[in-house]
Parts: sequence; C-alpha cells; structure tokens
Amino acid sequence: MNIIISAGGSGGHIYPALAIIDEFKKREKNVNVLYIGTHNRMEKDIVPKKEIPYEFLEIYGFTKDIKRDIKNIFLIRKAEKKCLKIMKSFKPDIVIGVGGYVTYPVIKTAKKLGIKTFIHEQNSRPGKVNYLVSRYADVIGITFESSRFFLKKAKKIVYTGHPSLDGALNTKKTDKTMLGFSISKKLVVYVAGSLGSSSLNQKMLDFLNSDLHRSYEILYIVGSNVNVEEFKKKITNLKGIKVVPYFENLPGIMASSDLVISRAGAGTLFEIIGLEKPSIIIPSPNVANNHQYYNAKELEEKKIIEVIEEKNLTKEILAKKIDTLLNNQEKINLLKKNMVEYKKIIPSETIYKTIKELIRSSK
Repeated sequence: MNIIISAGGSGGHIYPALAIIDEFKKREKNVNVLYIGTHNRMEKDIVPKKEIPYEFLEIYGFTKDIKRDIKNIFLIRKAEKKCLKIMKSFKPDIVIGVGGYVTYPVIKTAKKLGIKTFIHEQNSRPGKVNYLVSRYADVIGITFESSRFFLKKAKKIVYTGHPSLDGALNTKKTDKTMLGFSISKKLVVYVAGSLGSSSLNQKMLDFLNSDLHRSYEILYIVGSNVNVEEFKKKITNLKGIKVVPYFENLPGIMASSDLVISRAGAGTLFEIIGLEKPSIIIPSPNVANNHQYYNAKELEEKKIIEVIEEKNLTKEILAKKIDTLLNNQEKINLLKKNMVEYKKIIPSETIYKTIKELIRSSK
C-alpha cells in the first residue's frame, strides 16, 4: 500500500498527520508513506527525523501583499507540476490532506489523476484550504460535528474525532514530585501555547502576583518564545510556582494535574478529554477564522470545559473558576461524565478504517 500524506505549517496539522501514519504502520505490514510538506515550515525538520520519506513544495499562504500573492500563484502551479511528477512515480493508493496551505496542490493534483483523497479537519470552523479542497475530497473526516455546516460541497463526511485523544488515553502520569511539587497539594497546569502569548502572560502576571492561588501549586508553561528568567523576575513570590518554557511530555504532566488551563487548539482539547481533566480554556483571539473560540464554545455548550475569553479575563474571575473546578466534586463529576460521549470513538482507528474502505472502493 502506498500513501501520500500532506500537512504543514503548525503542530496542529502535523501531529495528527503523524498519528495517522503511525496507525497505518501499526496495522499494515507493507505500507509505504511519502510525506509532502513545505520547504520552510516546522514539518521539514520534524518529519525527516522520524525517518519518513519527505518531499517539499515551495509555497506560501496568501497575504495582502499583491506582489507576493502573484508570485505565489506561479509557485502553486509549479507545486502542482511537482506533485504530478511525484504521484506518477510513487503511484499512491490514497492521498491524505491534514491541513495547511501546502495540501492544496497535493489534493488538487490527486483529484486530477483520479486518485482517491481523504482530508481531515481538526477545528470546528474549517480552514480556508480544507474548505477549498473539500469539493475535491472523496471523504472528509471531522473532529467537531459543527464542521458539517461549513462543508456543504463535500461528497461524504465522517465523524472521526481527533487523533490526540488516542494518545491521551494511553498516557502515563509524570511524577510531579520530581519537579518539586507536593503530594498533598493540588496542581494546576497552565499551558500558554507552544510559542506563548505576551498579552495573556501579562494578564496572568496579575493573578500570579496576587494571593488568590496559595492553596494549590502551579506549573506555568510559558512558551518557547518567552524569556523565562525575565518572566520569573516579574513574579513577586515564586513559592508553589514553577515556570518553564515548554514541557516535553505535556500529556504526562497534565495527567498528574488536578486542573488544566489552556488555549483552545483542537489537539489539546481532545487530550484534556482523553485525560478526563477539568479545564479552563482561554481561546486565542489571534487565529484564522477565530477557530479556537468556536472549538471551545462547542465543548462548553456540552458542559465539558469552562471558557473565559481573553478580553474578559481578570485575576478574580480566573481565581473563582479555579476554586470551583478544584473543590466542587459535583461539578467535576459532571464534566467527566459529559466527556464520555467523545470517548466512544477511537479516532486513529476510525480514520484508518474509513481510509481503508475508501481504497477498497477504488479497486
């Protein structure tokens, strides 16, 4: 079996793609995978390290820079020609797109050659590229049921969930005492996002410099773009607070926590569901289509998470929500009960079976 998979630009696209690859390698003895990504984004470093054959396309997202966008139109045509050459040589049984602008020429070329295509949408509001290529795809896998409304040109839509749920279900707890935390105190893990957020960090400093959190301990994962030492200097009392730029085994430490505070990336949300953790979600307002807000609101409506919009965040509001989610067992039990519905399906297995059926239908 030959598979071409394409995803790029951010971990939110790349890691689900890698999870799909892992599932196929686990279930198929003879599977050849070729990954098509960009020439300059993070997948070009991540994917080859996993010894997955990699082809790159020089392509960019569209902006309001007319000269750059005109150049990009020519680059897209060039990318389509390269995809044509790759596919005629590799002869894929299926072409899979998992998001990012690099997938546009990949899926379009596959459609032109009559190769079956599957795309996966992680967010409740489909990205621009997935919306555009939805008319080319034979099947679209979705994470949020609300995505159906925006994919009206799709031939077939299957609810698959998000692959990060699978990993969370098998996560082993990290020993929090190895990080200097107490067994007797509850732990709140705050995840600012992979790069961090200066606006949110400033608001959080008001909370950290108050006395509203002294009954529990905090692991503050501030983001790799933030100077940790400079940030720590702004905190008047670091007792019970540990600040780090990133945490390698994030699901492991989240599993050991009593509460998670996070942005609303789809992967993180479904890790929280898999781990059955009470959470306070602060969606980033600086993302395409405001998709984090809609991701969070859909789960909030189902009473699975608590949401605070960044514009409404104050130390008092945050402290009150934390206290409720740490100490109100009835509330905690309700959140966990409502998570069960999302755990009835195994995402990677569902995606695998859906794609296998699609391949069989083409024989």
